[in-house]
Amino acid sequence: MIAPTEILVVDDEVGIRELLREILEDEGFVVRLAENAASARELRRLHTPSVVLLDIWMPDADGVTLLKEWKASGQLTMPVIMLSGHATIETAVEATRIGAFDFLEKPIGLQKLLGTVQRALKAGQTKRVYHVNLSELGSSPVITELRTRLETLIGERRVVLLTGEVGVGFTECARALHEPNTPWITLESGQRLISNPLEILESARDGTLYCAEVAHLTRSEQRSLAFMLGKCGLYGVRVICASSEPLGQLSGEGRFEPNLFALLSSATAVIPPLRARRGDLPGLIERCALAFSADAPARLTPDVRQLLEAAPWPGNLIQLQSVLSSLLLSNNDDITPEHLQAILGDLRESPASERPALPPEFFELPLREAREAFERIYFEHLLGRESSNMSRVADKAGLERTHLYRKLKQLNIRFPRRVPTE
Repeated sequence: MIAPTEILVVDDEVGIRELLREILEDEGFVVRLAENAASARELRRLHTPSVVLLDIWMPDADGVTLLKEWKASGQLTMPVIMLSGHATIETAVEATRIGAFDFLEKPIGLQKLLGTVQRALKAGQTKRVYHVNLSELGSSPVITELRTRLETLIGERRVVLLTGEVGVGFTECARALHEPNTPWITLESGQRLISNPLEILESARDGTLYCAEVAHLTRSEQRSLAFMLGKCGLYGVRVICASSEPLGQLSGEGRFEPNLFALLSSATAVIPPLRARRGDLPGLIERCALAFSADAPARLTPDVRQLLEAAPWPGNLIQLQSVLSSLLLSNNDDITPEHLQAILGDLRESPASERPALPPEFFELPLREAREAFERIYFEHLLGRESSNMSRVADKAGLERTHLYRKLKQLNIRFPRRVPTE
């Protein structure tokens, strides 16, 4: 520890102020004390502390308000650890959203206090500008905006929620946020969240924990994940979650844990679909083709490239990768429009008369029931058109097969069962 390192303690209880000063001075820190927000403002104006310990509840202004003031004025240049004996999770989420480094509940244990202060000091010393490489997703203006948003979030060391349609590139985006040469852990089993949450954090220490499709977790698993998010700072773990389903709506309908939604919603980044960034398609097609072989791009004729760039891609990047895989691995010669049409069908927009009609009473239904009715019509139409070939139905819908089976089961749609292999 390099002395003198200055810490500002802001708390209206004199006993707590003096106790914290005694503990921290014994560790070699220079400690300044403020009994309220007014005093803290003045001390922050005159000095630049390395860390601030800031009480939530004070008589003249609460700690969250003071935190907002410092951020708005450009004075939030140091890690701030919030202190409280009776704060709600909403308050903790709000403080984290503004930029607080961590949150400690009173009474504070000695080791926990010192450990958090040391981590805050380390974070303050190593704070740098993060650069996120999203070249695997493209370079369009909307991807540039996404990169800026992500760089802000990871610079604040916060949990990140990636949202968007199925197949937009959640894993590629999460990988771009991962710091090289550190652990990368993908949460494969939600059951581990319940049985060994701290073991998961230990395995991901100082690295990244990635949870795909967080809405698919059970409510018990969601509660365990919320618990883990409160502990990830102790292990230096960056948590990245992804969801192609509307978590706010699910939470409002009682199908997603409200506490977890509150923690995730403060740091959301939306990955745009391919149709919103068609300028990225030429580069993405080239990159996906090169993944198979160096000569693969040359086998895509200009007509095929034009069709690929104009296709609707409801399954986004996953569907594009799947189609190119089928084209390039099943044909040794140049790829023609006929090859592509055999996989995607007629790439032209279907006339309105060929599309399944919605019954008039559909528009009298509440939104949730209307959505379910539409999904039922949509999947029944696909199943009929593709002769119940589940691979083609999944490809057309832009879903993974496991997600497709789950969706059909939810809608009570009969579908062919997979025959177990020997």
